[in-house]
Amino acid sequence: MGKLEENKQSKQSRLLDTAFALYTTKGITKTSISDIVNAAGVGKGTFYLYFRDKYDIANHLVAHRGRSICHQALRDLAKTEIELPEDRVMFVLNSILDHFQREPVLLRFINKNLSWGLFKQAIHQDEPGVEHFLKEIFRDSISEWRDLETMLYLIIEMVSGSCYSVILDHDPMPLEEFKPHLFFAVRCILKGFHDLKTV
Repeated sequence: MGKLEENKQSKQSRLLDTAFALYTTKGITKTSISDIVNAAGVGKGTFYLYFRDKYDIANHLVAHRGRSICHQALRDLAKTEIELPEDRVMFVLNSILDHFQREPVLLRFINKNLSWGLFKQAIHQDEPGVEHFLKEIFRDSISEWRDLETMLYLIIEMVSGSCYSVILDHDPMPLEEFKPHLFFAVRCILKGFHDLKTV
């Protein structure tokens, strides 16, 4: 990567990091583009090279942070010797949930949009997308499963819908107590899509 490209990425990252800090302290509506560029130390023209408005940068932030979390989970998975696809799914899921547990401000910023749309937006940038993600998880056994994208959709929607209040409010229980119930439900979905393929 050349010096010019590094400089552009550095400015874009500064804008994203600054916007996240301001949005999570002041809120999006009370944060202006001037606030962002002044705190980031760049001009307004630089802002408009990358983003249309303050809502566009918010969407980029959600995708950027989501992508980072998904890719980190896959990198961590690659360091393990976990072989069974079901266990690999559990590892990645656990990694993502633990990240949000450690950074609840990110989950609150994303709000309840931690869903299929966010997931697809996050992993489609700079990677081949959902297919790549599935191949990383299921590897050589990918042909043994029926309709993996639908299965992944069901899992993500169930997890996102049930874990928001659990992580932020410990309602109906703290995350560590909730995980066994959640993972049991995820394994049931996985089993159904595997059994249906082999019937």
